[in-house]
Amino acid sequence: MTRLKSAEAGLRTGVPVVGQEAPDFELVNQYGEPVRLSALRGRNVVLVFFPFAFSGICTGELCEIRDNLAVFEHGNATILGVSVDSKFALRAYADKENYEFDLLADFWPHGAVAEQYGVFDSSSGMSLRGTFIIDASGIVRYVVVNPRGQARDLGEYREALSALSEA
Repeated sequence: MTRLKSAEAGLRTGVPVVGQEAPDFELVNQYGEPVRLSALRGRNVVLVFFPFAFSGICTGELCEIRDNLAVFEHGNATILGVSVDSKFALRAYADKENYEFDLLADFWPHGAVAEQYGVFDSSSGMSLRGTFIIDASGIVRYVVVNPRGQARDLGEYREALSALSEA
């Protein structure tokens, strides 16, 4: 399932499509530990790009994930939140909001992984709200890119993960 919301998102280039191998990357998490996407093979991965730590919509979305971790655990999924913030800002954010999943710093080179996934907005220096569900073999199975100001729907994640576990 691929859904790009808005005409702007539909015109974006470089967004991986369903059925394509997910671009590999390595970023540090909020503790400074390296996290490599390909090292997570054998588990589904929910890759959640968000604009900035401590911002309203982003906090709402990530708190909804935090409060519904069972959905992801049931789907054998690892959650990786990615923003252009530094690991220090992400550590403070994770501590404040009690996030028990990795927040990855796409800080330097600024937005390089978001760019790989076609969700970096160079005019504002931030990521768009892009979500990629990657199966245990490293293949993209779900894509949604929302425009600024529009939160993602947790129900869509639930459906996509359910479809993976049924496959």
